[in-house]
Amino acid sequence: MADAREHTLTGSRGTLTVREWPHPRPRYVALLVHGYGEHAGRYAEVAGVLTAHGAAVYGPDHTGHGRSAGERVVVEDFEDVVSDVRAVADLARAAHPGLPLVLAGHSMGGLIAARYAQRYGDELTALVLSGPVIGAWELPGRLLALEEIPDTPISPAALSRDPAVGAAYAADPLVWHGPMKRPTVEAFARTLETVARGGDVGLLPVLWLHGDDDRLVPLAGSRVGVEQLSGGRLTERIYPGARHEVFHETNRAEVFADVTEFLDGVLPR
Repeated sequence: MADAREHTLTGSRGTLTVREWPHPRPRYVALLVHGYGEHAGRYAEVAGVLTAHGAAVYGPDHTGHGRSAGERVVVEDFEDVVSDVRAVADLARAAHPGLPLVLAGHSMGGLIAARYAQRYGDELTALVLSGPVIGAWELPGRLLALEEIPDTPISPAALSRDPAVGAAYAADPLVWHGPMKRPTVEAFARTLETVARGGDVGLLPVLWLHGDDDRLVPLAGSRVGVEQLSGGRLTERIYPGARHEVFHETNRAEVFADVTEFLDGVLPR
């Protein structure tokens, strides 16, 4: 895989760092939308699979995340983050005009990607959602009912059955290891409602990936949101025993094969 390049864009809340995993002659563009507290650099293996499949891959660090500007893990309005992702799509389209665009979002990135598809779905060829925060996710309501949000960071063991994934996550200086912040939790609650009211994405093909042992974003709650979002062209892959990060799971080769097979079925020949 070619080395990643970095771009700097002006986002809605300051500068955004964007990684590009280039392809010399791509047949499509893939946009990776990372989850809460992490950064696009954690998706290098996914990007390698997609570039090998023929994609030019781009992934921004969201505001308050990774190398982008902003108070750490503060997202005051996810609509702004969706607009930032659209700016990255514009960057990719300027470099690769006319190519199909695939949007893939994990966890919080799944919420952002779902809202992007509601706003700009006619620009997409496919939507991939991995462990998406969508539907009946109970955590924001529980946290907002408390006077003070507890300092209980994400457990690395909840991410994957592969202990190396948790160890790398715990040691990553670009990952946030502190508590959630109230403005972000409030924004989660609002955007979950916005997406629930925002209608389906019509005939846009949707691939939903989820581990059935996901304790951070439980499967049943996501199902409610995914089924509301899909206009009928839904492919689902539920992985027995898998935890939250299916792209980093012990069966990730199976997950990657499911993604590329899905894309082969929806991309233009």
